Amino acid sequence: MKFIISHTDGNARSGVIYTDHGAFHTPAFIPVGTQGAVKAMPHDVLEETGTEILLCNTYHLYLRPGTDVLQEAGGLHKFMSWTKPILTDSGGYQIFSLSPLRKIEEAGVQFRSHLDGSLHTFTPENVIDIQRIIGSDIMMVLDECTPYPCEREYADNSNDLTLRWARRCHDQSRRTSPLYDHSQALFAIVQGSVYPELREYSASVLSDMDFEGYAIGGLAVGEPVEQMYEIVALCNEILPQEKPRYLMGVGTPENLLEAIERGVDLFDCVLPTRNGRNAMLFTKYGSLNITNAQYKNDFTPVDETCECYTCRNYSRAYLRHLFQAKEISGLQLATTHNLYFYQWLMRHARQAIVEGRFNEWKQEQLLTLHKELLVYT
Repeated sequence: MKFIISHTDGNARSGVIYTDHGAFHTPAFIPVGTQGAVKAMPHDVLEETGTEILLCNTYHLYLRPGTDVLQEAGGLHKFMSWTKPILTDSGGYQIFSLSPLRKIEEAGVQFRSHLDGSLHTFTPENVIDIQRIIGSDIMMVLDECTPYPCEREYADNSNDLTLRWARRCHDQSRRTSPLYDHSQALFAIVQGSVYPELREYSASVLSDMDFEGYAIGGLAVGEPVEQMYEIVALCNEILPQEKPRYLMGVGTPENLLEAIERGVDLFDCVLPTRNGRNAMLFTKYGSLNITNAQYKNDFTPVDETCECYTCRNYSRAYLRHLFQAKEISGLQLATTHNLYFYQWLMRHARQAIVEGRFNEWKQEQLLTLHKELLVYT
């Protein structure tokens, strides 16, 4: 993997990450394809939104279809017929969300499958081995995502454990090699809850380990948004300037723009896809719920300035009808629009950085992005 920063504007950066499955531009939004698919989205439609990289999940793919199937298929790219880059989360967040079903120890995490209750163990070593079988272009270390609020003592102990696991992941990645005909990069994850000194320590120790990229995890779990922004800025002051920075699980369009201004390069979040499947659509002028009665006879596009497949071909009235009739195509069309909007936002953010006017452009967007459209003509 190679990361080239082409332009900067303050702390905001625009660049390109090169992998053996192609390049993708940063700042980048990565749609979530947890189980090897973005819900309701065929790959060709997904590519039309401007998507250049997908996120898939180690925990879910390990349980189903299983590593035996993935290895026999020749890796996830071939299994799902996706030719562009893939990033895999290590499963740490999923295990965090399964707190009644898991036990964290020095060796790793013991957990019960949410599918059938069977007992499994993730260690820093076997998480790397699993991601070797998956064949993702970017692998993540095993970490513990702490809840919010979180007592200082727990956060401190958890952070130390995550750092020890990161070292073990790093060592295992050096001991092993990719199983297929492409290279794999390994990213570390900064933890430390909302405690600045723990975040500083985590970022500093991980930087010394010299990973190929760095993620900021454990945010957007309930903490105030301004506190999240402060932690992001703090971590980015310490993390290597020449390496990609990835803010995990974030977020709203406003979150993305604020984080880009603070030096973040990569994002993933279920928000555009999940909200789309629940009839909530993003536009440059705010968000709207397409099932509202006011759209019953509205034959204009969701956003008349949008060039996505959905807006080029269908009206608000038709999308509302599809949701009212519980037609599956409504989920696809809404998701298509939302992903296109997120990719539009990233393209224009990159362009604003190149032109040296990111802060001005960001302020223009924030005037309208947070609005909920009740009446739009």
